[in-house]
Amino acid sequence: MEELFRTNDMVLISAVEALLKELDIDYFVADTHMSILEGSIGVLPRRVMVDSDRKQEAETLLAEAGLMP
Repeated sequence: MEELFRTNDMVLISAVEALLKELDIDYFVADTHMSILEGSIGVLPRRVMVDSDRKQEAETLLAEAGLMP
């Protein structure tokens, strides 16, 4: 898996998860437990990871949705 992006914005992560699920793109949100350890104050970003062979497709999807620079 490769990193698609990282953010502290849980709303953005939720929106991205919905889009990825819609196209059946496997993903994993890394560092969730680290965020909990730091007290959920949002200092540590979470990373959204996708399969390497579908990363380009995921980047295009997010760009078209206006969710990725």
